[in-house]
Amino acid sequence: MKIGIIGTGHIGSTLAKHLTSAGHEVVVSNSRGPDTLRGLESELGSHGHAATAEEAERFGDVLIISVPFKCYADVPAVDLADKVVIDTTNYHPSRDGHFTEIDVDAQSSSEVLAGQLDGARVVKAFNAIEWTHLRDKAGQTSGGQRVGIPVSGDDPAAKQVVTGLIDQIGFEAVDAGSLAEGGRKHQPGSDVYFADLPASQLRSKVTA
Repeated sequence: MKIGIIGTGHIGSTLAKHLTSAGHEVVVSNSRGPDTLRGLESELGSHGHAATAEEAERFGDVLIISVPFKCYADVPAVDLADKVVIDTTNYHPSRDGHFTEIDVDAQSSSEVLAGQLDGARVVKAFNAIEWTHLRDKAGQTSGGQRVGIPVSGDDPAAKQVVTGLIDQIGFEAVDAGSLAEGGRKHQPGSDVYFADLPASQLRSKVTA
């Protein structure tokens, strides 16, 4: 599968490494340009390439957004019709400033992002896991279970795509519901944020 990644902080770069190891073709990008990503590009091997954010958007059948939430409006949104977009972002007012629609709980942060990405099939995932656990716990089990990754979205087929990717890199997807209701269940401040639970424990919390 062709996957574009916009944002190469801890989560974005860790996902790039997992996904290239799983055999996917990955294009990584950031706000500073591809020349700043040559080190990561070298780590990714033949399946990974650095490019601009616009090129990553065009390349990917799946697009991963992994930027500070305050930068969401800078994400290219030219060629996203029917593409699966994975939102790994989190809203932190101390870093991002205040967004009234989120502060008054009128929308989840993922709903705000989805409103910017016309035609995209947005799925929230990988936002609630501590990045070192994403790096180190792939394929590990506790009591025979993998670490669960909560997944929220409004498009069942898009969720299935993301579920498949999560399985391939060594975790277990746990359906938390819609982008609105489910997204709130694994945002910062929720019981499961950074808890990184075995899948059955996570499922009991997000489906309660």
